[in-house]
Amino acid sequence: MRPAFVFGTRPEIIKLSPVIRAFIKRGVEPLLIHTGQHYDYEMSAVFLEELELPEIDYHLEVGSGTQAEQTGLAMMKIEKVLMDEKPDVTLVQGDTNTVLAGALASVKLKIPVAHVEAGLRSFDRTMPEEINRVLADHASEVLFPPTEEARRNLEREGITENVYVTGNTIVDAVLQNAEMAEKKSDVLERFSLKPGEYILITAHRAENTDSRENLEKLIEILESLPMRAIYPMHPRTKNRLKEFGLLGKVEGIENLIVTKPLGYLDFLKLERNAFAIMTDSGGIQEEAIILNVPCLTLRYNTERPETVEAGGNVLVGLEKERALNYINKLLNDAEFYRKMASAPNPFGDGKAGERIAEILLKLHERGELKVRSSRFI
Repeated sequence: MRPAFVFGTRPEIIKLSPVIRAFIKRGVEPLLIHTGQHYDYEMSAVFLEELELPEIDYHLEVGSGTQAEQTGLAMMKIEKVLMDEKPDVTLVQGDTNTVLAGALASVKLKIPVAHVEAGLRSFDRTMPEEINRVLADHASEVLFPPTEEARRNLEREGITENVYVTGNTIVDAVLQNAEMAEKKSDVLERFSLKPGEYILITAHRAENTDSRENLEKLIEILESLPMRAIYPMHPRTKNRLKEFGLLGKVEGIENLIVTKPLGYLDFLKLERNAFAIMTDSGGIQEEAIILNVPCLTLRYNTERPETVEAGGNVLVGLEKERALNYINKLLNDAEFYRKMASAPNPFGDGKAGERIAEILLKLHERGELKVRSSRFI
């Protein structure tokens, strides 16, 4: 059996790494296809090196562009590789344009798609990621929802066959790498930060960065934070801030360290030692609760409702008053902080990658790993 892994962003690389390792451990050589959706070297290549993954077989260099340009170009390039290599299954993870392109290119070649982290829903069709994840689920032959809630979302859409709740591979990745990050990374020293005395910020979602009005709301929050903060800035956000003439305003905020994207181990250490995390990233909402760090999400909805229900995550949107109220509550109410920081991890035991590899190998052995068709006579 030869599985193809199609990815193009930092979170995909991180979350697929436990599955890649699980296949290699079983003597199965994976085919690794990097679309280059994150076209900045430091956004992807560093992660590959730090995660000690095999060399990439294909670099497709899709780069940036409109939603349609990026998805369409990725589809064309992925299709060519799949036609040449003829893998037994294509694995995609999450909700990026790469995921949708990989799923569509694969299923139209009658190569079954396995969707890792299937079934997540924000129920917000204005988000490109929501469209991607819904369509990828419906193009997939094998689905791996991380939680029962995600499985129920699939069931409501009529997807009930070949659905396996595995837990989330982010738990595997965090548990495998957190201690290594503590030992190897000197990121706190480099930025003169002390554990528990700073807020970690990330914001890159289109709904927050493509609008000047929303970027100005984000800046108002950053200007008002009552303690030091560090913001590893995504290229997308930096480009938008430049475009709107707002980059200087952000870089001039006294308590805020703005830095370029960081390697995985550096970022993991920053997460683990933060007083709190403010983010619009789905993956970081997960990592925060796994690492027992309170999370305030800069969005009005989330496809990770389990983190909110568990008590480790609060949605604050871009509402300055709401965000600051929660930061001040975390600073001044020790019991509230303890409750958020000790919220139970809802994403499993760190063995999702092993389960996914085992399930796919068994389906392949039984001849059941294929795109199915119906017969009415």
